[in-house]
Amino acid sequence: MTFTILGFCPKTGKAGFAQSTSTPAVGWRCSDVVLHRGIVTVQAHADYRQLQRAKRLMESGHSPSRVLDDLRGGDPYIEYRQIAVLDLEGRSAVYTGPKARAWAGEVVGDDHVATGNVLVGETVVRSMSECFAARGGEALEDRLMAVLEAGRDAGGQPDGQTSAAVVVYERHEFPIVNLRVDAALEPVGELRRIYDWFRPLIPYYVQRTLDPGSVPPMRTVLAELGLRQNPYAG
Repeated sequence: MTFTILGFCPKTGKAGFAQSTSTPAVGWRCSDVVLHRGIVTVQAHADYRQLQRAKRLMESGHSPSRVLDDLRGGDPYIEYRQIAVLDLEGRSAVYTGPKARAWAGEVVGDDHVATGNVLVGETVVRSMSECFAARGGEALEDRLMAVLEAGRDAGGQPDGQTSAAVVVYERHEFPIVNLRVDAALEPVGELRRIYDWFRPLIPYYVQRTLDPGSVPPMRTVLAELGLRQNPYAG
């Protein structure tokens, strides 16, 4: 019960995903980035074990098609799943099982896959794909956030959404963006609010991780950027 964009940027090496669903806490259980390899999602009837299996296969250097073949060969409930695998060479493999709830399907484009189930229709994933393609000059994190909004604005899910997430890795072994809303009346809107507050802090947190002694206290950085200590502060 999810709509998801997997994407990467060949120019910067960034890779990530954004997604929203009608159930809570989508950010931890359906999708992940495999550092220097690609991105994968196992959704519809998600299984965290299958997600971890897909990640291990990608880490071993398997192509997206081989990852999908291995998952299909070892999962007795594969017909309930929706799987998408995208590597950093632009290769992809997708599968929507016949028991994934309608509307379910995907659109594969250059450097991205838009996929979803229990949607109002194909227009959701098509709008997501078109949005990703139209914003090629932007930072990947900005593109993914905009694509998620495009999916929502195209109708999203018939019963609305409850949770949302956006995750982006660059060249480091840690994400530069890992934000989620686990439960909200309008989670994509809440995620946008948090994202807009956090985005100027991305370089600060990267540098603080790499060299804590090279950055000032966060309070100083917030003041310089004109940001509140908390995005929800009055």
